[in-house]
Amino acid sequence: MFIREMTRREIVDLLAASRFGRLACTKDNQPYVVPINLAYAEDHLYSFSMPGQKIDWMRANPQVCVQVDEFSGHREWRSAIAYGVYEELTDTPQWKREREHAWSLLHDRPNWWEPGGLKPGPQPVVRDPTHIFYRVALKTLTGRQALEGEEISRRPAREKH
Repeated sequence: MFIREMTRREIVDLLAASRFGRLACTKDNQPYVVPINLAYAEDHLYSFSMPGQKIDWMRANPQVCVQVDEFSGHREWRSAIAYGVYEELTDTPQWKREREHAWSLLHDRPNWWEPGGLKPGPQPVVRDPTHIFYRVALKTLTGRQALEGEEISRRPAREKH
């Protein structure tokens, strides 16, 4: 098996194919990682949540990252981390188009509102539930891939002195 760096195009393709990832945020030097459903479009990752810890933390510190991965064999996998900035798509005229875009990307996916729309334990019934669409404006992408077999070295042989 060998590990290689993924190209930007390969990372974008992985993000576009992914429906699930892990969002990391921090507050007061404390990290927090949660699973999210997501959709990729135009250098943004879109998602949905109810109010709670991750939203509070991202409002306080919008610098976040999202990790996605894919396993395709016994020892083959791809993993990418997308670093970016949290942008809340508020229910205002300013964000109307972006909210509709987020909805259009997410709503065709099975259970797209999970886990962001669910909280542990019984929930009170509310007439107008507060839901939050948000996106991560991507800044930096990194990724690695593990492949079965041996790497074919393309480096020139070392000279002996």
